Amino acid sequence: MSGHSKWSTIKHKKGKADAARGKVFTKLIKEITVAARMGGGDIDGNSRLRKAVTDARSSNMPSDTITRAIKKGTGELEGVNYEELVYAGTAPGGVFVLMEVMTDNKNRTVGEIRNIIERLNGALTDQSAVAWAFDKKGVIVCAREIASEDDVMEYALDNGADDVVAGEKEFEVYCDPKAFDGLKAAFDRKGWATIVAEVTMKPQNPVKLTGKPAESILKLLEELDDHDDVQHVYSNADIDPALMA
Repeated sequence: MSGHSKWSTIKHKKGKADAARGKVFTKLIKEITVAARMGGGDIDGNSRLRKAVTDARSSNMPSDTITRAIKKGTGELEGVNYEELVYAGTAPGGVFVLMEVMTDNKNRTVGEIRNIIERLNGALTDQSAVAWAFDKKGVIVCAREIASEDDVMEYALDNGADDVVAGEKEFEVYCDPKAFDGLKAAFDRKGWATIVAEVTMKPQNPVKLTGKPAESILKLLEELDDHDDVQHVYSNADIDPALMA
């Protein structure tokens, strides 16, 4: 189960523009609103909303902004009705891309996403042509310093994990999405700080890229990630870590 950690290279670095608070807040507000609309406004009873609110608080979003977003989702306040969509694309070098989108105008959004992908030598394609290359997984990433490899592996497997990858600096713990909440709670009880804790799309066969091809794909991923309507971008690109610094 142990081996070379791929997380830092598969999970591409977000673009500089996405680090701006306004960009982050826009995406978090959409997620909170949709989560509340789908599962209700009770944080304790809605795991998706609980995760969204936790992310918002960690980004220093004001409490009243969070509350308004929840109320817009539950219908207590007037708000925008966002539609959740998944788009797929291909790029040079055998790279596949999946994009989770929230939009109030899908015609506008798909046109803008197509423009980004085609301008950077890729193509928008049918979701089924790409989705097979990914597995939906819960993932928790922790620093190697939290405990020994044996302790982390034993505890994680006992609490719902199905794979543990030990890299040079991090542990990656994977699980079925249905087991994610329980596994994250178990790590919290243990006091093990998490660097990443989310449900993601894990590529089955990462494509290693270096040099110019890696730079081109990184630019594509960052531009897609920077789009206001794109909540998450996943790819099977294993990008040279030197480009991610």
